[in-house]
Parts: sequence; C-alpha cells; structure tokens
Amino acid sequence: MAAKQAAEKLISSHKVAVFSKTYCPYCHKTKSTLQGLNVPNVGILELDTESNGSDIQAYLKDKTGQNSVPNVFINGKHIGGNSDLQDLHSKGELQKLIAA
Repeated sequence: MAAKQAAEKLISSHKVAVFSKTYCPYCHKTKSTLQGLNVPNVGILELDTESNGSDIQAYLKDKTGQNSVPNVFINGKHIGGNSDLQDLHSKGELQKLIAA
C-alpha cells in the first residue's frame, strides 16, 4: 500500500512525473529532454535509491502494464517510456501535453 501511495502522490502532485533509475541511459535522455524544455513542476523518483523502489515499480507495472523505466506521466496520464516521450517531442505534441 505504501508503494501505491508513493506513486500516486508523485503522479497527482506534479505536472510531469518520471519514475527513473539513476544508472538508466533512457531515463537520462527523458530527464534531459524535459530539462531542455524547461518543464515546470517535474517530479522524479529514482526507484533504485528508494527502499521500496521495487514495490513501486511492481505497482506501476500493475497500473500501466509497463515494467521498464522511465515510466512517465503527464497531467496524471500515463504516456509510456522514453521512446514514447521522444516520439511525442519529435511531433511537437509533448509541449502541447505539458501546456494543457
């Protein structure tokens, strides 16, 4: 239950929520893209530094069907991982989602 609460709190209290791992190159790319867009109110949770990180990741898998990181939510809606975020960015749709 604590894992669900931690995940849902991050998702609901930030415009963009990123569940990440510190060593993941795809996570670095996602965070770099968001930083380059000067996105306000980004919440990042590094699952490999949290004592219940594996529980949070398991909860996210149940919630989204995605087991990998980064796991990204915008305005409470799951958008997927890095490739999904980069695809939205290349189409100019990421900025629209963030601005909504």
